[in-house]
Amino acid sequence: MSKRLLKTGLAVAITATSSHGFASGFTLNEQSISGMGTSFAGRSSSADDASTVFGNPAGMSRLKRSEVYFGAAAIHAKTDISHASASAGPLSLSGSNDGDMVPTTGVPMGYFVKPLDDKVAFGLGIYAPFGLMTDYENGFQGRYYANKSYVRVITIQPTLSYRFNDQLSVGFGPTFNHIEGELSSSLLNPLSPGRNDGEVRVKGDDTAVGFNAGVLYEFSPRTRAGLTYHSRVKYELEGDTRVSASGALAGLSGKYDASLDLTTPESVDLSITHDLTDALTLHLGSTWTRWSRFKEIRVENDAATLPANLSTIVEEQNWHDTWAHAIGLSYRVSPQWTLRTGIAVDQSPINNTDRSPRVPSGDRTIFSLGAGWSPTQDMTIDVAYSYLQEETVDVNHQSSTRGSYSARYKNSAHGLGASLSYRF
Repeated sequence: MSKRLLKTGLAVAITATSSHGFASGFTLNEQSISGMGTSFAGRSSSADDASTVFGNPAGMSRLKRSEVYFGAAAIHAKTDISHASASAGPLSLSGSNDGDMVPTTGVPMGYFVKPLDDKVAFGLGIYAPFGLMTDYENGFQGRYYANKSYVRVITIQPTLSYRFNDQLSVGFGPTFNHIEGELSSSLLNPLSPGRNDGEVRVKGDDTAVGFNAGVLYEFSPRTRAGLTYHSRVKYELEGDTRVSASGALAGLSGKYDASLDLTTPESVDLSITHDLTDALTLHLGSTWTRWSRFKEIRVENDAATLPANLSTIVEEQNWHDTWAHAIGLSYRVSPQWTLRTGIAVDQSPINNTDRSPRVPSGDRTIFSLGAGWSPTQDMTIDVAYSYLQEETVDVNHQSSTRGSYSARYKNSAHGLGASLSYRF
Protein backbone atom coordinates (compact mmCIF):
# COMPACT_ATOMS: atom_id res chain seq x y z
CA MET A 1 0.00 0.00 0.00
CA SER A 2 2.79 2.47 0.87
CA LYS A 3 4.59 1.84 -2.41
CA ARG A 4 1.40 2.40 -4.39
CA LEU A 5 0.66 5.53 -2.40
CA LEU A 6 4.02 7.11 -3.21
CA LYS A 7 3.50 6.23 -6.84
CA THR A 8 0.34 8.37 -6.90
CA GLY A 9 2.43 11.18 -5.43
CA LEU A 10 5.86 12.16 -6.70
CA ALA A 11 5.72 9.86 -9.71
CA VAL A 12 2.93 11.94 -11.25
CA ALA A 13 4.10 15.35 -10.07
CA ILE A 14 5.73 16.20 -13.36
CA THR A 15 3.35 14.26 -15.60
CA ALA A 16 0.72 16.76 -14.45
CA THR A 17 1.08 18.73 -17.63
CA SER A 18 -1.12 21.63 -18.56
CA SER A 19 -3.82 21.06 -21.14
CA HIS A 20 -4.38 24.80 -21.40
CA GLY A 21 -1.04 26.37 -22.26
CA PHE A 22 -0.51 27.56 -25.83
CA ALA A 23 2.11 24.90 -26.63
CA SER A 24 2.30 21.11 -26.37
CA GLY A 25 3.05 19.20 -23.19
CA PHE A 26 3.89 21.62 -20.40
CA THR A 27 5.73 24.06 -22.68
CA LEU A 28 4.74 27.73 -22.53
CA ASN A 29 4.85 29.83 -25.71
CA GLU A 30 4.35 33.20 -24.05
CA GLN A 31 7.83 34.72 -24.21
CA SER A 32 6.93 37.54 -26.65
CA ILE A 33 3.75 39.57 -27.06
CA SER A 34 4.64 40.76 -30.57
CA GLY A 35 5.18 37.09 -31.47
CA MET A 36 1.91 36.14 -29.82
CA GLY A 37 0.07 38.36 -32.33
CA THR A 38 1.20 36.14 -35.24
CA SER A 39 0.70 32.85 -33.32
CA PHE A 40 4.52 32.80 -32.97
CA ALA A 41 5.04 32.37 -36.70
CA GLY A 42 8.45 33.79 -37.61
CA ARG A 43 9.65 33.52 -34.02
CA SER A 44 13.26 32.75 -34.96
CA SER A 45 13.47 35.09 -37.98
CA SER A 46 11.53 38.27 -37.18
CA ALA A 47 13.91 39.74 -34.58
CA ASP A 48 11.90 42.97 -34.29
CA ASP A 49 12.47 43.62 -30.59
CA ALA A 50 14.44 42.47 -27.54
CA SER A 51 12.30 39.33 -27.09
CA THR A 52 14.54 37.83 -29.80
CA VAL A 53 16.85 36.91 -26.87
CA PHE A 54 14.52 33.90 -26.53
CA GLY A 55 13.21 33.63 -30.09
CA ASN A 56 16.66 33.65 -31.70
CA PRO A 57 19.69 35.13 -29.90
CA ALA A 58 21.34 35.79 -33.29
CA GLY A 59 18.57 38.31 -33.97
CA MET A 60 20.04 40.75 -31.45
CA SER A 61 22.36 41.84 -34.27
CA ARG A 62 19.37 43.55 -35.95
CA LEU A 63 18.76 45.88 -33.01
CA LYS A 64 20.73 49.09 -33.50
CA ARG A 65 20.03 50.66 -30.11
CA SER A 66 19.86 49.44 -26.53
CA GLU A 67 16.40 48.17 -25.67
CA VAL A 68 14.46 47.05 -22.60
CA TYR A 69 11.31 44.94 -22.93
CA PHE A 70 8.74 44.07 -20.25
CA GLY A 71 5.55 42.12 -20.80
CA ALA A 72 3.03 39.65 -19.42
CA ALA A 73 0.34 37.35 -20.77
CA ALA A 74 -2.78 36.20 -18.94
CA ILE A 75 -4.33 32.81 -19.75
CA HIS A 76 -7.95 31.99 -18.94
CA ALA A 77 -8.93 28.39 -19.64
CA LYS A 78 -12.18 26.46 -19.71
CA THR A 79 -12.81 22.71 -19.79
CA ASP A 80 -16.11 20.97 -20.50
CA ILE A 81 -16.20 17.51 -18.89
CA SER A 82 -18.92 15.07 -19.97
CA HIS A 83 -19.73 11.34 -19.93
CA ALA A 84 -17.97 11.04 -16.57
CA SER A 85 -18.10 7.98 -14.31
CA ALA A 86 -16.03 6.60 -11.44
CA SER A 87 -16.06 3.44 -9.37
CA ALA A 88 -14.14 1.39 -6.84
CA GLY A 89 -14.83 -2.23 -7.61
CA PRO A 90 -18.61 -2.67 -7.90
CA LEU A 91 -19.28 0.60 -6.01
CA SER A 92 -19.94 3.78 -7.99
CA LEU A 93 -18.12 6.90 -6.73
CA SER A 94 -19.97 10.20 -6.83
CA GLY A 95 -18.49 13.66 -7.38
CA SER A 96 -18.58 16.80 -9.49
CA ASN A 97 -17.00 17.59 -12.87
CA ASP A 98 -17.20 21.38 -13.06
CA GLY A 99 -14.18 21.77 -15.36
CA ASP A 100 -13.15 25.09 -13.76
CA MET A 101 -9.80 23.76 -12.58
CA VAL A 102 -7.43 26.29 -14.15
CA PRO A 103 -7.25 29.70 -12.43
CA THR A 104 -6.42 32.69 -14.61
CA THR A 105 -2.64 32.57 -14.81
CA GLY A 106 -0.07 35.26 -15.59
CA VAL A 107 3.15 34.62 -17.53
CA PRO A 108 5.72 37.45 -17.18
CA MET A 109 8.78 38.14 -19.35
CA GLY A 110 11.60 40.68 -19.50
CA TYR A 111 14.60 41.34 -21.79
CA PHE A 112 17.50 43.72 -22.24
CA VAL A 113 19.71 44.08 -25.34
CA LYS A 114 22.74 46.34 -25.75
CA PRO A 115 24.84 46.55 -28.95
CA LEU A 116 28.51 46.59 -27.89
CA ASP A 117 29.80 47.54 -31.35
CA ASP A 118 28.83 47.00 -35.00
CA LYS A 119 29.23 43.22 -34.69
CA VAL A 120 28.65 42.19 -31.07
CA ALA A 121 25.53 42.58 -28.92
CA PHE A 122 24.81 41.53 -25.34
CA GLY A 123 21.38 40.44 -24.10
CA LEU A 124 19.69 39.22 -20.94
CA GLY A 125 16.33 37.47 -20.71
CA ILE A 126 14.08 36.35 -17.85
CA TYR A 127 11.10 34.23 -18.85
CA ALA A 128 9.06 31.07 -18.14
CA PRO A 129 9.59 28.29 -20.74
CA PHE A 130 7.51 25.64 -18.92
CA GLY A 131 4.64 25.78 -16.47
CA LEU A 132 1.14 24.76 -15.44
CA MET A 133 -1.49 25.35 -12.79
CA THR A 134 -4.58 23.17 -12.34
CA ASP A 135 -6.78 22.97 -9.24
CA TYR A 136 -9.93 20.86 -9.34
CA GLU A 137 -12.87 21.68 -7.11
CA ASN A 138 -13.42 19.92 -3.78
CA GLY A 139 -15.28 16.69 -4.41
CA PHE A 140 -14.07 16.26 -8.00
CA GLN A 141 -15.11 12.81 -9.19
CA GLY A 142 -11.61 12.00 -10.44
CA ARG A 143 -9.92 13.28 -7.26
CA TYR A 144 -7.97 10.04 -6.71
CA TYR A 145 -6.09 10.81 -9.94
CA ALA A 146 -5.78 14.59 -9.61
CA ASN A 147 -6.58 17.48 -7.27
CA LYS A 148 -4.00 20.27 -7.57
CA SER A 149 -0.98 20.48 -9.87
CA TYR A 150 1.59 23.26 -10.05
CA VAL A 151 4.85 23.26 -12.02
CA ARG A 152 6.89 26.34 -12.93
CA VAL A 153 10.27 26.88 -14.58
CA ILE A 154 11.92 30.32 -14.43
CA THR A 155 14.91 30.92 -16.74
CA ILE A 156 17.65 33.55 -16.78
CA GLN A 157 19.57 33.76 -20.05
CA PRO A 158 22.66 35.98 -20.59
CA THR A 159 23.40 36.08 -24.30
CA LEU A 160 25.91 37.24 -26.92
CA SER A 161 25.43 37.60 -30.67
CA TYR A 162 28.00 38.14 -33.41
CA ARG A 163 27.35 39.53 -36.90
CA PHE A 164 29.84 38.14 -39.44
CA ASN A 165 28.56 40.30 -42.32
CA ASP A 166 25.38 41.85 -43.68
CA GLN A 167 23.83 38.41 -44.08
CA LEU A 168 24.99 36.02 -41.36
CA SER A 169 24.63 36.36 -37.58
CA VAL A 170 24.92 33.83 -34.76
CA GLY A 171 23.96 33.93 -31.08
CA PHE A 172 24.42 31.84 -27.97
CA GLY A 173 23.38 32.02 -24.35
CA PRO A 174 23.50 29.65 -21.37
CA THR A 175 20.23 29.23 -19.49
CA PHE A 176 19.99 28.98 -15.71
CA ASN A 177 16.71 27.27 -14.92
CA HIS A 178 14.87 26.80 -11.63
CA ILE A 179 11.99 24.32 -11.47
CA GLU A 180 9.53 23.92 -8.61
CA GLY A 181 6.41 21.86 -8.36
CA GLU A 182 3.55 20.88 -6.09
CA LEU A 183 0.97 18.14 -6.52
CA SER A 184 -1.92 16.82 -4.48
CA SER A 185 -4.42 14.01 -4.97
CA SER A 186 -6.92 12.23 -2.78
CA LEU A 187 -6.24 8.82 -1.28
CA LEU A 188 -9.01 6.22 -1.60
CA ASN A 189 -10.14 4.69 1.68
CA PRO A 190 -10.32 0.92 0.98
CA LEU A 191 -12.74 0.30 3.88
CA SER A 192 -15.17 3.07 2.91
CA PRO A 193 -14.63 4.08 -0.74
CA GLY A 194 -15.67 7.67 -1.38
CA ARG A 195 -15.59 8.66 2.29
CA ASN A 196 -12.89 9.79 4.73
CA ASP A 197 -10.37 10.28 1.94
CA GLY A 198 -6.72 10.79 2.70
CA GLU A 199 -4.47 13.19 0.77
CA VAL A 200 -1.06 12.97 -0.89
CA ARG A 201 0.84 16.25 -1.36
CA VAL A 202 4.22 16.46 -3.10
CA LYS A 203 6.73 19.31 -3.38
CA GLY A 204 10.13 19.45 -5.05
CA ASP A 205 12.58 21.79 -6.79
CA ASP A 206 15.97 22.01 -8.51
CA THR A 207 18.21 24.31 -10.55
CA ALA A 208 19.98 23.24 -13.74
CA VAL A 209 21.82 24.68 -16.73
CA GLY A 210 21.07 24.48 -20.46
CA PHE A 211 21.58 26.76 -23.47
CA ASN A 212 19.92 28.47 -26.42
CA ALA A 213 21.70 28.98 -29.76
CA GLY A 214 20.61 30.49 -33.06
CA VAL A 215 21.56 31.41 -36.60
CA LEU A 216 20.00 34.22 -38.65
CA TYR A 217 20.61 34.52 -42.39
CA GLU A 218 19.35 37.52 -44.37
CA PHE A 219 18.98 36.55 -48.04
CA SER A 220 17.99 40.11 -48.87
CA PRO A 221 16.62 43.18 -47.06
CA ARG A 222 13.16 41.63 -47.61
CA THR A 223 13.78 37.98 -46.67
CA ARG A 224 15.49 36.33 -43.73
CA ALA A 225 15.47 32.86 -42.16
CA GLY A 226 16.24 31.83 -38.60
CA LEU A 227 17.06 28.57 -36.86
CA THR A 228 17.00 28.32 -33.06
CA TYR A 229 17.93 25.41 -30.81
CA HIS A 230 16.71 25.27 -27.21
CA SER A 231 18.64 22.56 -25.37
CA ARG A 232 17.31 19.88 -23.11
CA VAL A 233 17.72 20.53 -19.38
CA LYS A 234 18.31 17.73 -16.87
CA TYR A 235 16.87 18.23 -13.39
CA GLU A 236 17.31 16.20 -10.22
CA LEU A 237 14.37 17.28 -8.10
CA GLU A 238 14.65 16.86 -4.36
CA GLY A 239 11.53 17.09 -2.26
CA ASP A 240 9.13 15.33 0.01
CA THR A 241 5.84 13.48 -0.09
CA ARG A 242 3.40 14.31 2.71
CA VAL A 243 0.56 11.96 3.49
CA SER A 244 -2.43 13.04 5.59
CA ALA A 245 -4.86 10.27 6.52
CA SER A 246 -7.02 8.94 9.33
CA GLY A 247 -8.90 5.80 10.26
CA ALA A 248 -7.81 2.78 8.22
CA LEU A 249 -5.15 4.89 6.46
CA ALA A 250 -3.69 6.54 9.55
CA GLY A 251 -0.59 4.34 9.49
CA LEU A 252 0.45 5.92 6.18
CA SER A 253 0.56 9.47 7.51
CA GLY A 254 3.96 11.11 7.52
CA LYS A 255 6.62 12.91 5.51
CA TYR A 256 8.86 10.97 3.10
CA ASP A 257 12.00 12.18 1.32
CA ALA A 258 12.00 11.51 -2.42
CA SER A 259 13.87 12.45 -5.59
CA LEU A 260 13.00 12.48 -9.27
CA ASP A 261 15.15 12.88 -12.39
CA LEU A 262 13.40 14.89 -15.10
CA THR A 263 14.60 16.15 -18.48
CA THR A 264 12.72 18.93 -20.24
CA PRO A 265 13.03 18.37 -23.99
CA GLU A 266 15.09 20.15 -26.60
CA SER A 267 13.34 21.93 -29.47
CA VAL A 268 14.26 23.32 -32.88
CA ASP A 269 12.47 26.30 -34.40
CA LEU A 270 12.83 27.13 -38.10
CA SER A 271 11.12 30.19 -39.51
CA ILE A 272 11.09 32.62 -42.42
CA THR A 273 10.09 36.29 -42.50
CA HIS A 274 9.43 37.87 -45.90
CA ASP A 275 8.29 41.40 -46.74
CA LEU A 276 5.63 40.96 -49.42
CA THR A 277 5.39 44.73 -49.78
CA ASP A 278 6.72 47.73 -47.89
CA ALA A 279 3.75 47.38 -45.53
CA LEU A 280 2.81 43.66 -45.52
CA THR A 281 5.06 40.94 -44.03
CA LEU A 282 4.58 37.16 -44.12
CA HIS A 283 5.76 35.00 -41.20
CA LEU A 284 6.16 31.21 -41.38
CA GLY A 285 7.44 28.84 -38.70
CA SER A 286 7.69 25.23 -37.58
CA THR A 287 8.86 23.88 -34.22
CA TRP A 288 9.92 20.32 -33.44
CA THR A 289 10.03 19.22 -29.79
CA ARG A 290 11.65 15.99 -28.64
CA TRP A 291 9.01 14.82 -26.17
CA SER A 292 10.00 11.20 -26.88
CA ARG A 293 12.63 11.64 -24.14
CA PHE A 294 9.73 11.43 -21.71
CA LYS A 295 9.38 7.64 -21.64
CA GLU A 296 8.98 7.06 -17.92
CA ILE A 297 8.94 8.59 -14.48
CA ARG A 298 11.53 7.02 -12.18
CA VAL A 299 11.28 7.90 -8.50
CA GLU A 300 14.06 7.09 -6.04
CA ASN A 301 12.84 6.83 -2.45
CA ASP A 302 15.04 7.45 0.59
CA ALA A 303 15.28 4.09 2.38
CA ALA A 304 16.23 5.82 5.63
CA THR A 305 12.79 7.42 5.98
CA LEU A 306 10.48 4.96 4.26
CA PRO A 307 9.22 1.47 5.12
CA ALA A 308 11.73 -1.23 4.26
CA ASN A 309 9.69 -2.60 1.35
CA LEU A 310 10.01 0.62 -0.69
CA SER A 311 12.47 0.83 -3.59
CA THR A 312 12.59 2.47 -7.02
CA ILE A 313 9.18 3.24 -8.54
CA VAL A 314 8.71 3.45 -12.31
CA GLU A 315 5.68 4.74 -14.22
CA GLU A 316 5.52 4.53 -18.02
CA GLN A 317 4.69 7.65 -20.09
CA ASN A 318 5.76 6.94 -23.69
CA TRP A 319 5.24 10.43 -25.08
CA HIS A 320 6.08 11.12 -28.72
CA ASP A 321 7.83 13.95 -30.58
CA THR A 322 5.63 16.80 -31.77
CA TRP A 323 5.47 19.38 -34.55
CA ALA A 324 3.84 22.81 -34.41
CA HIS A 325 3.29 24.89 -37.54
CA ALA A 326 2.25 28.54 -37.79
CA ILE A 327 1.59 31.19 -40.41
CA GLY A 328 1.10 34.87 -39.72
CA LEU A 329 0.84 38.32 -41.28
CA SER A 330 1.79 41.76 -40.04
CA TYR A 331 0.64 44.96 -41.72
CA ARG A 332 2.21 48.37 -41.10
CA VAL A 333 -0.73 50.73 -41.31
CA SER A 334 1.45 53.75 -40.56
CA PRO A 335 4.82 54.47 -38.95
CA GLN A 336 2.99 54.33 -35.62
CA TRP A 337 0.70 51.30 -36.06
CA THR A 338 1.25 47.63 -36.99
CA LEU A 339 -1.53 45.03 -37.07
CA ARG A 340 -0.89 41.27 -36.77
CA THR A 341 -2.73 37.97 -37.12
CA GLY A 342 -1.79 34.31 -37.23
CA ILE A 343 -2.95 30.71 -36.95
CA ALA A 344 -1.10 27.68 -35.59
CA VAL A 345 -1.64 23.93 -35.23
CA ASP A 346 0.14 22.06 -32.45
CA GLN A 347 0.30 18.33 -31.77
CA SER A 348 -0.13 16.84 -28.31
CA PRO A 349 2.65 14.45 -27.21
CA ILE A 350 0.31 12.31 -25.11
CA ASN A 351 -0.93 8.96 -26.35
CA ASN A 352 -4.51 7.79 -25.85
CA THR A 353 -3.57 5.02 -23.40
CA ASP A 354 -1.66 7.17 -20.90
CA ARG A 355 -3.94 10.24 -20.96
CA SER A 356 -5.30 10.94 -17.47
CA PRO A 357 -7.20 13.71 -15.62
CA ARG A 358 -3.81 15.33 -15.10
CA VAL A 359 -3.08 15.30 -18.83
CA PRO A 360 -6.44 15.54 -20.66
CA SER A 361 -4.78 17.14 -23.66
CA GLY A 362 -5.29 16.73 -27.42
CA ASP A 363 -4.12 18.38 -30.61
CA ARG A 364 -4.88 22.09 -30.71
CA THR A 365 -5.54 24.98 -33.08
CA ILE A 366 -4.67 28.57 -32.11
CA PHE A 367 -5.89 31.83 -33.69
CA SER A 368 -4.28 35.16 -32.79
CA LEU A 369 -4.67 38.91 -33.29
CA GLY A 370 -2.25 41.64 -32.26
CA ALA A 371 -1.24 45.27 -32.65
CA GLY A 372 1.83 47.39 -32.06
CA TRP A 373 1.71 51.14 -31.34
CA SER A 374 4.84 53.32 -31.45
CA PRO A 375 3.92 56.82 -30.21
CA THR A 376 7.60 57.77 -30.54
CA GLN A 377 10.67 56.24 -32.16
CA ASP A 378 11.84 55.22 -28.68
CA MET A 379 8.78 53.32 -27.42
CA THR A 380 6.47 50.56 -28.66
CA ILE A 381 3.44 49.07 -26.90
CA ASP A 382 2.30 45.65 -28.14
CA VAL A 383 -0.95 43.86 -27.35
CA ALA A 384 -2.16 40.44 -28.47
CA TYR A 385 -5.11 38.07 -28.10
CA SER A 386 -5.13 34.31 -28.75
CA TYR A 387 -7.88 31.71 -28.73
CA LEU A 388 -7.05 28.01 -28.37
CA GLN A 389 -9.37 25.12 -29.20
CA GLU A 390 -8.45 21.48 -28.56
CA GLU A 391 -9.88 18.35 -30.08
CA THR A 392 -12.19 16.35 -27.84
CA VAL A 393 -10.33 13.58 -25.99
CA ASP A 394 -11.29 10.69 -23.72
CA VAL A 395 -9.76 9.76 -20.37
CA ASN A 396 -10.10 6.17 -19.22
CA HIS A 397 -8.00 5.03 -16.26
CA GLN A 398 -8.33 2.38 -13.61
CA SER A 399 -6.19 1.30 -10.68
CA SER A 400 -6.51 -1.12 -7.78
CA THR A 401 -5.68 1.70 -5.33
CA ARG A 402 -7.43 4.65 -7.01
CA GLY A 403 -10.50 3.03 -8.56
CA SER A 404 -11.54 3.90 -12.09
CA TYR A 405 -12.38 7.20 -13.75
CA SER A 406 -13.46 7.91 -17.30
CA ALA A 407 -14.64 11.15 -18.90
CA ARG A 408 -14.63 13.19 -22.09
CA TYR A 409 -12.69 16.48 -22.08
CA LYS A 410 -13.09 19.49 -24.37
CA ASN A 411 -10.52 22.22 -23.62
CA SER A 412 -10.30 25.83 -24.75
CA ALA A 413 -8.43 28.92 -23.60
CA HIS A 414 -8.16 32.66 -24.09
CA GLY A 415 -4.84 34.49 -23.89
CA LEU A 416 -4.33 38.25 -23.56
CA GLY A 417 -0.90 39.91 -23.47
CA ALA A 418 0.73 43.34 -23.37
CA SER A 419 4.33 44.54 -23.47
CA LEU A 420 6.37 47.74 -23.49
CA SER A 421 9.63 48.19 -25.42
CA TYR A 422 11.86 51.21 -24.82
CA ARG A 423 14.93 52.01 -26.91
CA PHE A 424 17.73 54.37 -25.91
